[in-house]
Amino acid sequence: MTQIDRDTDALVGEWLSAKEVGSRLGVSPNKVKQLIRDHRLLGVVRSGELSVPAAFVAGDDVLKGLPGTLTVLADCGYDTEAALRWLFTADDTLPGTPIEAIAANRGTEVRRRAQALAF
Repeated sequence: MTQIDRDTDALVGEWLSAKEVGSRLGVSPNKVKQLIRDHRLLGVVRSGELSVPAAFVAGDDVLKGLPGTLTVLADCGYDTEAALRWLFTADDTLPGTPIEAIAANRGTEVRRRAQALAF
């Protein structure tokens, strides 16, 4: 798992441990690690513990539209930290951040922008 710098850590804001994510999703922490390996979630090591941005969990499921966006970002060559910075950095054309747009059910629009990054 990736360790991140303080700026990215602060940009994301609220984090959940793998155990907390598992509890919300109704799965084990090992399944959370599998979701990270499968690019359905992003996880990083913070203070020695695997953590996932709280914004990636909506109720008892992974935020709708997030896995597809993570796949596009990975295909564009974004590593974990770069993807987190992109998702949590304000974009005036959305408006707001890409993760806020995904949460507002505008994932297709976000994925289009992500795909354009590859060109």
